[in-house]
This record gives sequence, C-alpha cells and structure tokens, in this order.
Amino acid sequence: MNISTLSIRFVIAFHLVSLAISGVRAGERAAVYLTARGTDQRIAKAAELEWTDLPQPPEKVDVIFLDPSKKFQSLVGIGGALTDASAETFYKLPVPLQRELIRAYFDPQEGIGYSLGRTNIHSYDFSSDMYNYVADGDKELKTFDVEHDRKFRIPFIRQALAAAGPSFFLYASPWSPPAWMKDNNDMLHGGSLKREFYSAWANYFVKFINAYAEEGIPISGISVQNEPMAVQPWESCIFTAQQERDFVKNYLGPTMRENGLGDKKIIIWDHNRTMMYQRAAAVLDDPDAAKFVWGVGFHWYVDDAFENVRRVHEAFPHVQLMLTEGCHGPFDAARLDEWQWGELYGKSMINDFNNGAAGWTDWNVLLDETGGPNHVSNFCFAPVIGFVKTGKLHYMNSFY
Repeated sequence: MNISTLSIRFVIAFHLVSLAISGVRAGERAAVYLTARGTDQRIAKAAELEWTDLPQPPEKVDVIFLDPSKKFQSLVGIGGALTDASAETFYKLPVPLQRELIRAYFDPQEGIGYSLGRTNIHSYDFSSDMYNYVADGDKELKTFDVEHDRKFRIPFIRQALAAAGPSFFLYASPWSPPAWMKDNNDMLHGGSLKREFYSAWANYFVKFINAYAEEGIPISGISVQNEPMAVQPWESCIFTAQQERDFVKNYLGPTMRENGLGDKKIIIWDHNRTMMYQRAAAVLDDPDAAKFVWGVGFHWYVDDAFENVRRVHEAFPHVQLMLTEGCHGPFDAARLDEWQWGELYGKSMINDFNNGAAGWTDWNVLLDETGGPNHVSNFCFAPVIGFVKTGKLHYMNSFY
C-alpha cells in the first residue's frame, strides 16, 4: 500500500468493533469490512462508503476527513513471522488445513493478504532444537549448509510466497551467532560476538541469503541482531550501540556490497521502542555506518513508548521504521477467545503507523495447542493456533 498514490487503508478500532476501509479516493467508493464482538462478523463485507467533497459538517456528526494534498509515509507491508515453530506445526496439520492457512494469511483476494514476513537465521527459542549451519570452528564457513531448514521451514515459506506473489518482502534475523564465535561459548544466555569473528559472522549473512536464494526464496533484507540488549535463557547475543555501528560500518555493510548484495536492506536495533531513539542515533549519526542502513526495527514489549517511533521518524525521515516483532504471552489455552488480543494489535498498529512506521510484522503466524514448539518453554499466543492432535485450526481475534 502506498499512501503517496492515495491507495489508502484506514484501520479504525473501537471497543466493540474494528473497521477497515480500503482503496479510498475522492469520488470513489470504499470497501468496508467489519469484525465485531458478540456477533459472527469476522472481516465481513459491510455497506460501501462513498468519498465526496462536502461542506463543513455539523459538530456532532461522525466523519473522516481525507486531505489528498497531505501525503505521509509509503508502507512496506503488514505480515508475520515464518518460523521453525510455524512450519513444524503447519506440517503436522492435515493437507486441507494447510491449504486453508496459506490462503487465509497470504492470498490477497481470499485472505488477509500478508505482504511482509520475517524468518530466523538458524535456531531461536521457537525452534524444537538448537542448531546452526556450520561445524564448530569453521570460520571460513566451508561447511555452511541449511539442510536443517529443508525439512519444514523452506517448503513452508515457498508455499507462502507462491500464494502472496513476487512482491512479498521477506527479511531474516539472527538470535545468536554460533557458540564458538561468542565470548561465553554459548548460543544462549547473552554473551557477545568475539571481535576476531566479525568478518566470519558478516559472511554468514551472505551465505544464508545465497543459500535461500538457491532454494527459490529471495531474502529482501536482514536485521543485525534480534534484541541486542537482552540476555535471555534462549538464543541471544549482546550488541552495544557502538558494537552494532562498527559491525555494520566495517564488516556487514561492506561484505554485503562486495558480494553483490548491496541491494539487501539492513535493519538495526530490532528491540523495544523504549531505547530506539538512542540506538538509532548512535548508528545513523555516523555517515559511514548510516549509508548501509535501510531501516530501524522495533518490538512492542516492556512499554508502548509510541512517541519514540515519532522521534526517530522526525530525526531520520529517510529511514524505514519497522515493527519487527510483537506477541502475547504466556500461553493459556483458556484465554484464546478474549477480545482484548485483537484490540491490542489494533492499538499498536494505529499508533505505530500514525507515528511514522512503514511496516508491521507479527510474531509466529502459527503455533500449536501448547503455544509452541519451543525448546526453552517460552510459550505464547499466535493469531492462529493449530490443534495438531485433533486436526483443527483456531483463529484468534488477533487474526481478524
């Protein structure tokens, strides 16, 4: 969707009703879809609205004003994460339900038309096991192989791409370098990338992008590090602002360019809104680092801090701001139908876009009835839950 061409989608959230109006231009009709609590309306087609020039309305009439002379940011897209957990759950479902899920998420006519996706570079918490793509100590990456992903994730992503179309924007994020590259010799529990392996780790990104391209999956961009200031019991790695700046400036950016991947989008930060201005400024105020950076990623955990999205947008208007992860947890099967989950998604999307965000990426698109799989018991909700034992799909309100 590109607001500069007036192909506009308004998402208006109320306590009881969410309303989506798409394709509006003065003198044209707007399609309206309704999702309402206490009814069976779920993205139900409602009466069309016609946008026309009108005189000043009375004070107490509900109106939406459209000023086509005021243009805002273009949108990269809206989507979710195509991960190990989602792919493994997907292939435990009956084939008819697999087709239904792909259609529901990715078909632009029959589904909600996701145009944006995120995937993981080797294992993360929602993998069933911990793994990476090279043998220990192989800093030349001669053993690099994505064989692990060919079982579930690669074929799952291929199906999503086939339904979504060639303009789908897929980006990838690492949770941790291999253990032997880190100062704690552990993929879990934080630690930092050893300086001696900065070059090897930059080449690891190149190997991943090229390997997925060989599988028919184009990677449009990468983030430098998922949650770089969080020490987690799962895969994690600390990057200070200065470390991220220097890694992008001296290793990742030049390595991508030298290997013919200069068109791939590099996203920094990829952590919470609360610190995003300080992190963005630390990298983007350095022109030698900034020239390689396309976007600033952020998550919705800890605090809403929507004003920080606006501050980064105002300070660096040429940089794309992307919500790269958001979900609810811990998982509780008794709470699947609570209406608040969809309202919280709507609150975040409206405020992020109004403050300058260009993309919004939900977390795992599909999880099983335990809120997993997850190898460190960090279970959470997804908009669609696959009951793999009984062969059913449950669509949470957050999907709609």
